[in-house]
Amino acid sequence: MNVEIINTGTELLLGDIVNTSFQLLSRTLNDAGFNVLYQTTIGDNGDRLLEVLDIALHRADIVITTGGLGPTRGDITKEMVARYLKRPLVLSDAWVKKMEAFFRSRGLTMAANNKKQAMVPEGAEVFNNDVGTAPGLAIWTPEGKLIILLPGPPAETRFVLEEEVMPYLRRTFAEQGVIHSRLLHLRGISESMTAAKLDQVVMSQTNPTVAIYARKGEILIRITAKASSLDACNDLIAREEALIRSCVGEYIYGVDYETLAEALGKRLLEKHLTIAFAESCTGGLTSSLMTDVPGSSEYLLGSVVSYSNMAKHEILGVPQETLDRYTAVSRETAKAMAEGVRRLLHTDVGVSITGIAGPGGGTPEKPVGLVYEACATAKGTIIQELRYKASRTTIKMRAAMNAMSMAMDEIKKLD
Repeated sequence: MNVEIINTGTELLLGDIVNTSFQLLSRTLNDAGFNVLYQTTIGDNGDRLLEVLDIALHRADIVITTGGLGPTRGDITKEMVARYLKRPLVLSDAWVKKMEAFFRSRGLTMAANNKKQAMVPEGAEVFNNDVGTAPGLAIWTPEGKLIILLPGPPAETRFVLEEEVMPYLRRTFAEQGVIHSRLLHLRGISESMTAAKLDQVVMSQTNPTVAIYARKGEILIRITAKASSLDACNDLIAREEALIRSCVGEYIYGVDYETLAEALGKRLLEKHLTIAFAESCTGGLTSSLMTDVPGSSEYLLGSVVSYSNMAKHEILGVPQETLDRYTAVSRETAKAMAEGVRRLLHTDVGVSITGIAGPGGGTPEKPVGLVYEACATAKGTIIQELRYKASRTTIKMRAAMNAMSMAMDEIKKLD
């Protein structure tokens, strides 16, 4: 089944917000065997929405919209879909009652204009939404095409998609079989090396298929199988995964959508270890990624963003002589930073990052993209020199990812 996603909202076009819902939709649908071939983003304009909807229904089997289901005059997605299909909007008494209960539970009185959210195109299937007041909807066209309307707020999109829409799609299209994917995350290996190690696997693939992708600071391997059931898919994937692990298993740190920060956190918890970061050019990015993980306070005791030489010296205890002689971007400074933050916060592991993220500030001897990282433990301190050719934000992200990867390697040595 081919899918097109239509994202509505002028705020998306203006760049005021990032459209995270498309990533969720595309990832979830593709993993389930639905081919997302197109996406369109449009503002809150009825004529343009009708035009885009017509195009989508001529080239896709399923059209999914996000946004435009709220109580304001600018929320017009439902109205335009009803107009396109020449169907009236009818009041869902069940949804009115659900909204009234939703507001009562929060000690509020439902405004009159919220009833607009209970108006649905005649014949539409209503999907539950426990985290908001707009229901999801499914409507079939006379030609057998399916239109699904999802609320725009990301939390609501996720709830309706995962709890209502995906089970509906799997039931409805069960006859097409099941397509399922599994992602393997690798660190400490390049895309070319991964491809070389898996050359025979890739060349002999049939079902499952194997694809290799490079992402900032890591490599992804997607294994995709098609079978009559999810269990059969998982059996096929398990056999292929075992073969892949025999080739590159030492580099695999996580599966599916596990992040490197989550994987590092698990290793720290397993060994009852604590960690702290001293960050210069990354400006706290590594610590931010770590604290995106719930429960990270169990092992991340703190961090120091030592952007200036003064902070490196006065807070972390980097000797002034080291800064004067070797500069802030050096193996010696990275080592002193890692040992300093470990000592300062009394952790088992101390990790440091110092470098030149650019775009300016580099020299022939120390160009933009030069980064030094160190990891200090009771067994000593290791230092890495990294050289990146990328934008400022990419250098920061890759440096942060490498710092977490380096910490994982050193944690393995701590028994």
